[in-house]
Amino acid sequence: MQSSEENSVLTRMAEMRLVCEREIPIQQQRIDSLHTYYRNSFDSAKSDAQRTLQLQEELEKLKEEYREAEEALVKARAEKTRKAAKKMAIMESISAAQARVKELEGIVKDQGERKENYAAIISQQSEALAVAREKCQQKIEHTEQIEEAISWYNRVLGFRIECGHGVRFIFTNIDLKNPNEEYSFTIRHENEIYTLLTCDPQLNDTKELVYELNKSNGLFEFVRTMRVKFQEAASHGILPHGPSLDQDSSMISLSALVASVSTDHRYESPVKEKGLKFSESNSSSRKVGRGQTIRSPGSASLRRSSRLKGKS
Repeated sequence: MQSSEENSVLTRMAEMRLVCEREIPIQQQRIDSLHTYYRNSFDSAKSDAQRTLQLQEELEKLKEEYREAEEALVKARAEKTRKAAKKMAIMESISAAQARVKELEGIVKDQGERKENYAAIISQQSEALAVAREKCQQKIEHTEQIEEAISWYNRVLGFRIECGHGVRFIFTNIDLKNPNEEYSFTIRHENEIYTLLTCDPQLNDTKELVYELNKSNGLFEFVRTMRVKFQEAASHGILPHGPSLDQDSSMISLSALVASVSTDHRYESPVKEKGLKFSESNSSSRKVGRGQTIRSPGSASLRRSSRLKGKS
């Protein structure tokens, strides 16, 4: 059974081979004829392409000549237009010059009148300038007085201020045994409310003092009271714990510090305002070292510095 199937397959394959052998010459002949046809077509197309290229070169030359002629025509027209525009501009310039002459005549007349008015204004401004110079000199003298007072506070009372998250008031010359010891407290003014942030050393009745400060808005009185409290603490042997971390001075300005001060541009210093004397014995001077006496600038009227003006 298997042998008969193999013989059948072999027979079919032999028949197909004979058919292929007969078809091969026929297909080869067709391929040769197509090759000849396409070669002739290619030669013809190549000839046409070469002719086309020659015609395109001639066309480009003609176009170039046409563009040159057109550019020459445009230049000629532009030159003609430019000359016409120049002629019109000259005529307009002449007309404008005539109008300008008339205008200048009117201006000269007007300037004569203004000169007289300006002379009067200059006279008034000179008087105002003299007054302003006098005020400036007074301001310079006032600044010198403020600097002298600040120097006195720093030198005698050992008082200075640092700004950051709050305003830190620092006192030295509190403890007679150790005058360089720093006593300090930090207060913050926000939303019209004073808040005590730190106090070194800690005091017992600070809550009541801050309550009174918010009630009376008397910052100077609060600072004086805190200094007295520090002196009492020092007399009882209570010492500060040490310096705190430096504050970021860009966080708050001193303008909020004295928002409680009157908006009048003049005020008396705390020394003269209530007749207080910054010394342990309420005398008008403070002993520094042996045989040295430094007097308070309380006798001079201190005006508020522009750095300590509260914003209205």
